[in-house]
Amino acid sequence: MEKYDVIIIGGGVVGAAVIDRLAKYELRCLLLEAGSDVAYGSSRANSGIIHAGYDAETGTLKARFNREGNRALWNIARELDVPHIKTGSLVVGTAEQLPMLQKLKARGDLNGVVTEIIGRAEILKKERNVADGIEYALYAQEAGVISPYKLTIGYADRAVTNGAVIKLNSAVTAVFGRRGNFRVHCADGAQYAADTVVNAAGAGAAEINRIAGAEPLTVTYQKGEYYVLDQTERKNISTIIFPLPNEFGKGILAAPTADGNVIYGPTAEPTVNGDTSVDAGGLDKIKKQLAVTYKTPDYRKSIRLYAGLRTICGMDFVIEQSKLKDGFSYLAGICSPGLTSAPAIAEYVVNELVAPFKALVPKKNCVTVMPKHKRLKELTAAEIKERVRADEAWGRVICRCESVTEAEIVAAIRSPLSAVTVDAVKRRVRAGMGRCQGGFCMPRVLEILARETGVPETEITKCGKGTEIVFPRG
Repeated sequence: MEKYDVIIIGGGVVGAAVIDRLAKYELRCLLLEAGSDVAYGSSRANSGIIHAGYDAETGTLKARFNREGNRALWNIARELDVPHIKTGSLVVGTAEQLPMLQKLKARGDLNGVVTEIIGRAEILKKERNVADGIEYALYAQEAGVISPYKLTIGYADRAVTNGAVIKLNSAVTAVFGRRGNFRVHCADGAQYAADTVVNAAGAGAAEINRIAGAEPLTVTYQKGEYYVLDQTERKNISTIIFPLPNEFGKGILAAPTADGNVIYGPTAEPTVNGDTSVDAGGLDKIKKQLAVTYKTPDYRKSIRLYAGLRTICGMDFVIEQSKLKDGFSYLAGICSPGLTSAPAIAEYVVNELVAPFKALVPKKNCVTVMPKHKRLKELTAAEIKERVRADEAWGRVICRCESVTEAEIVAAIRSPLSAVTVDAVKRRVRAGMGRCQGGFCMPRVLEILARETGVPETEITKCGKGTEIVFPRG
């Protein structure tokens, strides 16, 4: 049985941030992810907003970690070569809503977040397409957007580069023992031993606590539906436009994405059993509410609909050392602003929840800055010619919508955490994320995956077992 100092359960952005932080020390670390890739759940299907931190209730973990995470994330994104843009954000309102904007600003002041209330003339300098009825806005300069799945992948790649182990398709079915003698069983029959275990399983955190004999957790779920717009719509929006938040969350936003698209959403619909279907009622709600804040939505430019899942465990993040299971800690209810908070949560987990059980001895020669990977569309003509001369695969464009070459796809497959499914390739290099949504490039991506991995095309999947794409005759 393989033995580790620390096992992290869950490969979302928080679990990936934790193992990335732990990999900087002389520790044997293992991350177990049930899905076929990291960022398989909520971390691949959210707004990708780097929140400034003005709206969390003062004194909560959300307020603390949002503020700390925002300050850290910009540099981390540069280190990991993750697309990000500091766009700023606007919480917009009518003249009658000015007192509520002032209240939100006061909360931001208490949280240590710099914001300002601006009038319509200043709003239009930052965002010309706000709705006509908007008179005031709370502007937060430190807000922005980031690719949530590439951030998660970036953390994972760096952790593996620094010696950590990540095992995919490894759903945890049992956790036995306690401090110094944990045994973790997976659905594929594999078993691992560890001195301490961190439950970062996201939507599955309550179930992991249950099977480990830790504190029971009561969680609820909400799905958030989105429109994704073609990149041609990016010219119409510069900042993140929020309505005033309410008891259901931050409301329906319009925002650019770090990769050049635009999103409208999300809704906040109660859901069960992890349902992330999209329905007409949710889409109509987006249209109705977005019209109040943004005057030029163009739903004809929609290229994809999707829904993400929020896991809620009370009003705040739950980050605890178990009192029932010595050496076991758990992170639950890491919904918004969990993406922004991830680096701060990871720092806290390592220093406060792992350090009491394991000595933290820094590694020598630890990798901090990951290699930069320019995309074809970012290269000059001279650079393209040079790359094609060195590797003909740079001259073969596989995804026309996003201008992705065979060389980039091969690099994704050969990356530290290898992309072995069609969706894993898509999240790393965007092949299949353009206007045709993979209609043209998927067969070629599948062919390259089979060639590079040595797996028959009939066994290559879209996103894990049960999603095979090609079937044998007969």
